[in-house]
Amino acid sequence: MATRLDGLTPTTARRVVAAGESLDAGRVEEAMRQLAGIERNEAQHPEILRMHAGILGMRGQHRDAIAVMREAMAMRPDDPVYHNTLGSLQGQAGDYDSAIESLRRSCELQPGLGMAWYNLGVMLTRSVRNDEATAALQRAVELEPRHMQARALLADILRMQGHADEAAAEYRRVLAENPGAGMAWWGLADLRSGQFSEDDIASMQAALQDRRNSDDDLIAIGFALAAAQHDHGHPAAALRAIEQANNLARRRRHWDRAAFSASVTALNQAFDPPPEGAPSELGREVIFIVGLPRSGSTLVEQILASHSRVEGAGELSDLPQVLAEESRRRGQPFPQWVKAMQPADWQRLGQRYLERTAHWRHRRPIFTDKLPSNWIYTGAIRAMLPQARIIGCRRDPLETCFSCYRQRLENNEYTRDFEDLASFWGDFDRSLTQWQRLHPQRVLEFRHEELQADPQKQIRALLAFCDLPHEDACERFHESGREVRSPSASQVRQPLRRDTAHTAAYAELLDPLRRALGLAPWKSAVH
Repeated sequence: MATRLDGLTPTTARRVVAAGESLDAGRVEEAMRQLAGIERNEAQHPEILRMHAGILGMRGQHRDAIAVMREAMAMRPDDPVYHNTLGSLQGQAGDYDSAIESLRRSCELQPGLGMAWYNLGVMLTRSVRNDEATAALQRAVELEPRHMQARALLADILRMQGHADEAAAEYRRVLAENPGAGMAWWGLADLRSGQFSEDDIASMQAALQDRRNSDDDLIAIGFALAAAQHDHGHPAAALRAIEQANNLARRRRHWDRAAFSASVTALNQAFDPPPEGAPSELGREVIFIVGLPRSGSTLVEQILASHSRVEGAGELSDLPQVLAEESRRRGQPFPQWVKAMQPADWQRLGQRYLERTAHWRHRRPIFTDKLPSNWIYTGAIRAMLPQARIIGCRRDPLETCFSCYRQRLENNEYTRDFEDLASFWGDFDRSLTQWQRLHPQRVLEFRHEELQADPQKQIRALLAFCDLPHEDACERFHESGREVRSPSASQVRQPLRRDTAHTAAYAELLDPLRRALGLAPWKSAVH
């Protein structure tokens, strides 16, 4: 019977299998060592190419990864596993449309392939298509009842829907079967219920020592352990757990802060002065909510989505997808093609975005797009959708950066290191300042601390900026039964709290982050 390893020597075949096992465990360096020294005549074997594509994807070299995977697929165009790998790589690159297409093809070719159904569920979740995602994940569990990641992600969806008790019960069932299921530990932590016991802490510490657990599990467990240690009043232990989790994540991929800052500068320059954009009436239907994660953006969306005219859509990938489509059409990366754009081109992109998001306006005429990183594309939003509102969420930089550092945020590699976080914060800060200067009527700076100090005044100002009449329900946002699709789902179902700052408990332990942000050390701050 033919296998994917046919044509390889027995020694090479064993190394490829070992490399695949290392990749499944998230251990990129191990996989690279297994493939080192492969003979030239075997290097173009499709299965070896597939392994190399997986390595490139985990290291963040998405374009190269997809190109290598397409080479492999040219030799095996109807292999369901190859379509599954391609879909995973496309998803890592943020191209969720293509990922879903590839993964659906994998499921068609082999309907019993549980990992393809799981990956399809992941991509549908990231595309905020939760009903479809639930169906795909349930299919994965039917095929593989012990697929712990699929079961944990189904519990995540329960949490998003406000069913916290059911979610917690499912996380606990998963952990009873597999104490090393990192997504379940993190799911419990993300409920923000402070329910971890000393026995839970001991179980997590034991799981971190179990080599059988994948790096992804170990990272998630590390963040969950940090949350438990924080709740039990052990800040030093919590910080050690966070550092270990982030250091493990950095082994596979480093954030290039200089390159990112340069790209932000190029983007900002491309839209200053603003180009002549689409007709002025386009974009009334959308409110963009942007900022760093953990800056209060989910709370702002919850307030607005409590209004009878506003649908809270969550973190949509449609804007970057539309810009990526135009880059492919023009054969140039964004923003190199901006100067060639005419008003009709911007109108076309604006209409394309509104077409992609039309289903969010079936119940209510206005919707929110809360993808935090859309601050990068503010210039493009203004050109495509001149009537759109853009709310830039700000929170104390130390609290924001530390909250990002201690949160399990996938594909946000700048959160692994204090210097990277401070640089990213600075890029956001200067960008929001620029866009407010250029577009004061359409870009609002919304400060979390001001909302906490005077909720009624700030909520009324927020509604006025969005040209929405006041409704009392917006001040009772925590009573809304809507689905919340973010890590802050549990928090925004509670009344507004003023005790959300965490950095004081860590005192001088966070002085390295203070230095990176250009802030005074702890002792200077308190004396």
